Amino acid sequence: METSKVFFTDFRTKMAGENMPSKLKRLARRAGIADIDFEGKFVAIKMHFGELGNISYLRPNYAKAVVDLVKELGGKPFLTDCNTMYPGFRKNALEHLECAWENGFTPLSAGCPIIIGDGLKGTDDVAVPVEGGEYTREARIGRAVMDADIVISLTHFKGHEMTGFGGTIKNIGMGCGSRAGKKDMHSNGKPVIYEELCRGCRKCARECANSGLEFDDRTRKMRVNQSNCVGCGRCLGACNFDAIDFTNDQAIPVLNAKMAEYTKAVVDGRECFHISLIVDVSPYCDCHGENDAPILPNIGMFASKDPVALDQACADACLKAKPMKNSLLDDNMHAEGFVDRKDHFRNSMPESEWETQLSHGEKIGLGSRSYELITI
Repeated sequence: METSKVFFTDFRTKMAGENMPSKLKRLARRAGIADIDFEGKFVAIKMHFGELGNISYLRPNYAKAVVDLVKELGGKPFLTDCNTMYPGFRKNALEHLECAWENGFTPLSAGCPIIIGDGLKGTDDVAVPVEGGEYTREARIGRAVMDADIVISLTHFKGHEMTGFGGTIKNIGMGCGSRAGKKDMHSNGKPVIYEELCRGCRKCARECANSGLEFDDRTRKMRVNQSNCVGCGRCLGACNFDAIDFTNDQAIPVLNAKMAEYTKAVVDGRECFHISLIVDVSPYCDCHGENDAPILPNIGMFASKDPVALDQACADACLKAKPMKNSLLDDNMHAEGFVDRKDHFRNSMPESEWETQLSHGEKIGLGSRSYELITI
């Protein structure tokens, strides 16, 4: 594939009157965001609002800078994310919005509405064909994301316990999947119902089109009919009591490949722009209700129209950086029996793997791993 352009600027503010939000806007303009026709169009700005208790997520100031820029270019922006597959403070739109507000994301601070992409219970999705997909024929994407005319990803680049790092592909692919879509990426299995949590309300059965759920009159609980269940995950969003779960049994390379295919489903056929900030590089995802000390120093801000090239450039910059003392990475590197994998992310999380999401993304035409880095 052709070499893509990735634009970079550090976190230094050497110009009088310039701050990080204004520098981010300057980076985006230099990277070509103004080449996109925003006039009168709905613009989904996909980001992560952070789980309650986590303080390493991107601050609302960065979102406000992107929102202001989109408005200057004539667009109608909204911030968005989709509900989580697992129990927490972001598993339905009400709690998700409250979580976002507590973490500082409000229409006032962001300068635009905040819309949860897959609706109240994570079931408002669209089946989107994946051209060239090897693992996914149709991706289940939050409806509001697909209703937008333009998608901008604003990503906090950090470590991840499974996928090595959480970058643009994870922000879009996993982040834009509905609850059923997230289940599809994480698991090929069938649901488990925790009897002690089940209230016997039967709401999950109303979402099942395959007679995969049955009510047990003796126990007054729901149970899974293993013969009929197709593992679609629709029941997951219907349960208000966290009684239904899917095990994360997908092999990590397949998970990564599916994330790339879900990303392709989101970006195909419309204008997109991608921004990634390497700051507060926690070893864990922002989905955790806590964050560990950064494993790497703050490096800078990156922008590109190519999500694969952007993730590759960010990964390369991180691998060149010096590990931070008193971090999980530093602890691991000084532990007895340490095996150096020549990779900061895998040295932090030895069971993780990240290259598959980039190699598969390039294979299916999502983007190029070859890039030219332009510093501004």
